[in-house]
Amino acid sequence: MFLLSRRLKRVAIFPLAMAVAFLLYLLLMPDVSRLKTENPRRTSFMEIHERDARKRGQSFSIYQVWVPFALISPTLVKAVLIAEDDKFWSHEGFDYQAMQKALEKDIKSGKFKLGGSTISQQLARNLYLTPEKSLLRKAREALITWRIERALSKKRILELYLNVAEWGKGIYGIEAASRHYYGKASLSLTPEESARLAAVLPQPRKYSPIGNQRYVVHRSELIYDIMVRRRVVVPEYEERQGEPQVSDALPVPGGQ
Repeated sequence: MFLLSRRLKRVAIFPLAMAVAFLLYLLLMPDVSRLKTENPRRTSFMEIHERDARKRGQSFSIYQVWVPFALISPTLVKAVLIAEDDKFWSHEGFDYQAMQKALEKDIKSGKFKLGGSTISQQLARNLYLTPEKSLLRKAREALITWRIERALSKKRILELYLNVAEWGKGIYGIEAASRHYYGKASLSLTPEESARLAAVLPQPRKYSPIGNQRYVVHRSELIYDIMVRRRVVVPEYEERQGEPQVSDALPVPGGQ
């Protein structure tokens, strides 16, 4: 009887302990509501890259120029959404179909990458987490994403993402990227330049929007063709109608 009583107490304490742990976990979550009016000065990814460079004895400078959403090229915005999160305006933070495809790809390759992240998820990861690929990080990412989607407007989420996303070593945000690669403000980007900048987002340290890397050329052409088909790029539409049609969807970028 005594042993039974002790076991019952343990069973009763376990859910209470789990509830307390979950409550503490929630309390330790970042206050994303501040992002409504505050632009983050630094992100977790910036700090990680800076720390890694210091460990290797290398210099690391951050180039970022914050720009409001109204001063970003609408064509660039469309190109990024096509490349990274085509259902951004309709989902609530998660694209379950893209996640399923990414998971199936992981199972087939035997590697744990968990791609198919939405822009909201990428923003959560950039601001508060690490590039580490683990279930715990994905769980934290999901919770922060859920909070971001409920605290911020879609337009604000997109503005934040476009200003903190990495576009090369030490280059953060679309304005810095546009000036660095093309010597102009992001509002003046052409459709072709927008497609190339969007194409490198999954791996901005490996690929450059300028040059002739096969991956960048191929992916930017896919993005551009979709913009033409959707009449985002109206002047080119008629002359490209006779060209071979491509699927109006991009492959899910792996592991981002």
